[in-house]
Amino acid sequence: MADITRRLGWRHLRATPTAHIRHHRSGRLAHDGPGLSFWFRPLVASLSEVPVDDRELAMTFHARTSDFQDVSVQATLTYRIGGPAVAAEHLDFSVDPDTGVWRGSPLEQLATLLTESAQQHALDVLARTTLAEALVDGVPAVRERVAAGLGAEPRLPATGIEVVAVRVMALRPEPEVERALRTPARERIQQEADRATYERRAVAVERERTIAENELASQIELARREEQLVEQRGANSRREAEEKAAADAVRARAEADRTVRIADAEAQRTERLAQAEADRSVRLARAEAEGAQELGRARAEAQAAWLRVHDDVDVATLRALTGTRLAENLPRIDSVTVSPDVLTGLLAKLGGTEGRPE
Repeated sequence: MADITRRLGWRHLRATPTAHIRHHRSGRLAHDGPGLSFWFRPLVASLSEVPVDDRELAMTFHARTSDFQDVSVQATLTYRIGGPAVAAEHLDFSVDPDTGVWRGSPLEQLATLLTESAQQHALDVLARTTLAEALVDGVPAVRERVAAGLGAEPRLPATGIEVVAVRVMALRPEPEVERALRTPARERIQQEADRATYERRAVAVERERTIAENELASQIELARREEQLVEQRGANSRREAEEKAAADAVRARAEADRTVRIADAEAQRTERLAQAEADRSVRLARAEAEGAQELGRARAEAQAAWLRVHDDVDVATLRALTGTRLAENLPRIDSVTVSPDVLTGLLAKLGGTEGRPE
């Protein structure tokens, strides 16, 4: 759509590069070309805008095959307006000078023209084709026939239309027929799936049997090895018991020998200690005897000396010494009552007058 602006009774049109503009002023062609921009007076101007870009036209129509089966065709046409001046002469591409909007529906007219032409050629080729053939080879056959038919259609060049490409996306039967046609294939697929499932199950069963056999063989081997292990453990236990008994015997003999050696050493030590004690006792006895003997001799010598000393002392002196020694050995006496008679007799004895010869 062209861009039109207003200025003081004048209009300015600015078109896109893909739009071909034809401007007639007072019945004469003033501007003609794509992407134009110009000023015009709306009261004396007639404007046409023809798109020259490539356009896509999607179409869906129904057809009937030679075996009276309905099919639907989905196709897309790519076309362009190669002769904008011719198209503007045959179709109404005029635009409003105030808004730039088409006054009619030229593109819808083109779509109707192209759809009817394509449908005519598609129906022609499908009417001579069975449903099975149409489903297998119908898409390329319809595409080629439609492209060839549109290329040879005289009305399209007369209106300036060029067909660029034809694409047929799908050719499908009615839903019930399609389900019926799918059933055998589905059954075959299901049979293949079932056969694959059975084969897989058979393989699984075979593998399970192989695994069970391997497990049984493994269990048998494990039982045999456990038996060998038990035997080996028994032999090891017997060997260990024998070795332990031999070790205990060796240990007992060693302990007995050690005990005997310890007893012998203890006996020898005791004997040595006894001998040393006896020798010590003998030496001590000898020393004591010698000491006693020496003491006896010393005492005898001292007594002899004492006696020799006292042989030269008179009797009164000896008595005095005796009294002194006696007094030293008597217990402590706080007070003594002496009668005159006792004192006289005692003094007489101390004086040595009693019993001494004149």
